[in-house]
Amino acid sequence: MMKTLYKNIALVFVLVSLSACQSAYYSAMEKVGVHKRDIMLDRVEGAQTAQEEAQEQFKSALEQLSSLIEFDGGDLAEQYEITEEQYEASKAAADEVTGKIESIESVSEALFDEWQTEIEQYSSASLKRQSQSKLNSTQRQYNTLIKSMYKAKSKMDPVLATLKDNTLYLKHNLNARAIGALQGEYKTLQKDVAVLVDEMSKSISQSQKFIDLLQEN
Repeated sequence: MMKTLYKNIALVFVLVSLSACQSAYYSAMEKVGVHKRDIMLDRVEGAQTAQEEAQEQFKSALEQLSSLIEFDGGDLAEQYEITEEQYEASKAAADEVTGKIESIESVSEALFDEWQTEIEQYSSASLKRQSQSKLNSTQRQYNTLIKSMYKAKSKMDPVLATLKDNTLYLKHNLNARAIGALQGEYKTLQKDVAVLVDEMSKSISQSQKFIDLLQEN
């Protein structure tokens, strides 16, 4: 009981510390003329780039499996190493996308909280309504963006699972029979990668819409 209590207290301290660090970071950036909106824009652009790079990486991993199942003689150990490299690169690309999404969520909370606080400071009812309307519109577009990003992110999991399975299987079965066994995996991976690429394209498109909205505002 006490252990759980201490863990919860420690977690609170960590969260408070992280929040304080983020606040200090945003304050420091504002002093040099970089505001939360600028940071948000930069991070959405970064996520967009990360998704584009992940798309290409997963396509590359699919091409490697295609080459592998057509493999006809040669060094299978070398093919295993290439397959493993493709899996590790795909996992790194997925982690990069996840990190970018989380960084967007972090600054969005700070940005929208600040925006709402400043709206309450208006003395003009007309300007207050206009600013509130713009905030509401931006939040709606943001929610659409984040949902799209997480939907695309969820499609990476089955692809990574298949790539990992293929890598492990090949590691312990460096023979022609193993290549034959992986042929059945190719169609599944091909389908999953196609779904992933499609969802990422939709998310990339939503990112651009949000970028355009921020730049317009």
